[in-house]
Amino acid sequence: MSSLSLAVRDSATMLRRSLLHARRYPSLTLNLLLTPIMLLLLFVYVFGDTMSAGIGGGTADRSAYLAYLVPGLLLMTIGSTVVGTAVSMANDMNEGIVARFRTMAIHRGSILVGHVVGSVLRSIASVVLVGAVAVAVGFRSTDATAAEWLAAFGLLVLFTLALTWIAVGMGLISPNAEAAGNNATPLILLPLLSSAFVPVDAMPGWFQPIAEYQPFTPAIETLRGLLLGTGIGHDGWLAPAWCLALTALGYLWSASTFNRDPE
Repeated sequence: MSSLSLAVRDSATMLRRSLLHARRYPSLTLNLLLTPIMLLLLFVYVFGDTMSAGIGGGTADRSAYLAYLVPGLLLMTIGSTVVGTAVSMANDMNEGIVARFRTMAIHRGSILVGHVVGSVLRSIASVVLVGAVAVAVGFRSTDATAAEWLAAFGLLVLFTLALTWIAVGMGLISPNAEAAGNNATPLILLPLLSSAFVPVDAMPGWFQPIAEYQPFTPAIETLRGLLLGTGIGHDGWLAPAWCLALTALGYLWSASTFNRDPE
């Protein structure tokens, strides 16, 4: 059997292990998933009229604000879900199972690949669930073409892959699961500091560059443009550029940390 075949076989085995862990211990994923769902319901039914009036120049339109809100919450769902990946990676590193894997005749990189692919699948499933809740409370995207829906899905997958590699790196450097969860907190906080809830130009002037030039805002604006037909502009290339840069950074960081000989 070729080395490529061995790598694929071992990666598939590690992916199955990752998915089995998620099925047996779903509480972490569910707890992280509840955050964007609760925010969706809170901002639609509690703050919806006030927020929509502020954005719409005094005219309250809850359905319009729901359409504005959903793209940001879909990306926030990804950020929340991959926190569980950092925790899972830290558990593996600190409970001795990775040390055991290192002594076995398996492809070394398959351990990371299993975590990454499993995380991407869980994140996309979480996005679908949050999207279904959004549709249930009134979200509609009637103007998006099939090509735009495909581009939106591709962006979500690419963004998920980028954040997953970053989360894996955070898990690898963490001494325990609690530290991994704390290290990955920015993946939940950054969407709150983006254009997910209000436009960037409605923020204080000193804060606007922080909100505009971070990974989530270009991705949110691109997804919003694809689903709602709003302008995308330079965000159309900034979003994939951020995704590719974070994927490369996360991969190199994770691989170098993982391949470092244990002390």
